[in-house]
Amino acid sequence: MLSLAAMFAVLGYASPATAEVKFGGDASIRLRGQFEDVEYGSYENNEDDLNFAYRVRLKASADLGSGYFFKAMLTSDNAAGGWNTVSENNTEDGEIDISNFYFGRMMEDSHYMVGRLPLNAANNPIFDLAMYPIPTTVGLGAIGIGDQPIGTYNMDRIFGLNYGTKIGPGELNGTLIVLDNDIKDDSYNEGDGLFNDGYALHLSYKTNIGNVTVEPQAIIGLTNLDGLVYHNVTPYVFGANVTIPAGKAKIGVSGFYTAADDDDADAVVYGDNPATPGVTETSYLVGADVDYSGYLLRLKGEYGPFTAWVDYNHTDDKTDGYDDDYDNLFVWAQYNYKVYDSAMGSFSLTPIVRYWALGGDFGCCEDNYSRLRTELVATVSF
Repeated sequence: MLSLAAMFAVLGYASPATAEVKFGGDASIRLRGQFEDVEYGSYENNEDDLNFAYRVRLKASADLGSGYFFKAMLTSDNAAGGWNTVSENNTEDGEIDISNFYFGRMMEDSHYMVGRLPLNAANNPIFDLAMYPIPTTVGLGAIGIGDQPIGTYNMDRIFGLNYGTKIGPGELNGTLIVLDNDIKDDSYNEGDGLFNDGYALHLSYKTNIGNVTVEPQAIIGLTNLDGLVYHNVTPYVFGANVTIPAGKAKIGVSGFYTAADDDDADAVVYGDNPATPGVTETSYLVGADVDYSGYLLRLKGEYGPFTAWVDYNHTDDKTDGYDDDYDNLFVWAQYNYKVYDSAMGSFSLTPIVRYWALGGDFGCCEDNYSRLRTELVATVSF
């Protein structure tokens, strides 16, 4: 009886149950060599650079019970991909921000989640084609479907509401994506009013056919969307990712198509040459008749610590009667070498080669741009 009384006394002072929270993350240092070549008509320019950068990512997850969960990642959200470049006199601040966070519930045959959702765009090129079908420049750098623009400039996440459920042998996922928040006066113009914001719907169905994994997908613009080159357009994208096992290796094949055809859209023009670093002039073409289409093909291979893929993209832009063609070739190859690996963390070295070649035909002249990046990344994961 004395033991029972002591147990109830201890329980009476015990704190309420709290969620199980787990912390982890990684820290990386990167040495990059960059070699750029530009040819536009008679203009030529070559630039070489040795770049030192670092990145810290802190991750937290909480299990609330009954399938409810929360996840978040903190990193330098305003830097390219979270990387901070060592600046003059080491004056960079390395500010840490909330890059993505989401919460929801995992159930036996379905799930839902909401927040800043991670995209894993490096393994799913549909987002790159949807948001960067036409190359342009921002500041001093070229931006296009080559060289992972979603992971670099959009931090590999997007705000949305996701719901997934098992249907047949596979899983169907639908995500309502919020791309921008436009504030406009109510008027008779299409797109004004309460729901003038940028909304899109991402649909995917992932299933297995034998040992082959097939994932058809589509992104559909529900309202007028704003991109780097054109504003107030409603593009659509569809295609599929296919993964084929080959012994100890995996082969991935992807193909996606996009198009947009909108009257009275806005064109954002950055100078005459979309791939020339240093072009900062900006102009707006109101009431443009936007008409473009393009496709992206990817072949990917994975064998142990080695990963490589090659992308080819072609886009035709016939906006306002022009006939501009863009061809992008992008190659990524890396080898991940584990120096140390344990249950508490790991230390790895990853040499990476990234090559982007852009060719543009603008009727009056041709544009050729190439960028080679060689990297060595040292990462501690914990």
